[in-house]
Amino acid sequence: MDIPAASQSPDLLRRLLRAKDRMDAASHEAWPVARLAEVSGVSATHFARSFKQAYGLPPHRYLLTRRIERAVALLRETELSITEIAFETGWESLGTFGRTFRDITGENPAAVRERARAAAGDPGRVPACILSAAHRPDLTMAVSEKRRQEATAINEPEHKELVR
Repeated sequence: MDIPAASQSPDLLRRLLRAKDRMDAASHEAWPVARLAEVSGVSATHFARSFKQAYGLPPHRYLLTRRIERAVALLRETELSITEIAFETGWESLGTFGRTFRDITGENPAAVRERARAAAGDPGRVPACILSAAHRPDLTMAVSEKRRQEATAINEPEHKELVR
């Protein structure tokens, strides 16, 4: 018999939120139901059942989802290796990380990183000296010469007639 979250007491919802906030703040830590129940001040069984009613996911699945969300952000925003990201987000096994990542996102971590780079126009592992040379302006004349030419163009007769 499932009780809708709206019918749960405000006190219980505050207790569940306290545990959820702890998981959010330290998703890399181990959060067994017993520890979460202790944070909430309720029994482990009551906590697990109430958490699922309130948030739609069992506590363990919620934690896995948060870890994967953090891993996706690290894949997009850092150059950490996939192994480093797995361990930083709380996984003890690279295989479990990869399998859970695929279950939740539908793709493997390398594909997520590659897609993020492609979307951002990230050139990948092109050396910085090549990138800077490619983006360097074509300086065939001095800046003072460019300014002199621009000033001459403004003072030409056709521009003077427009000013009058």
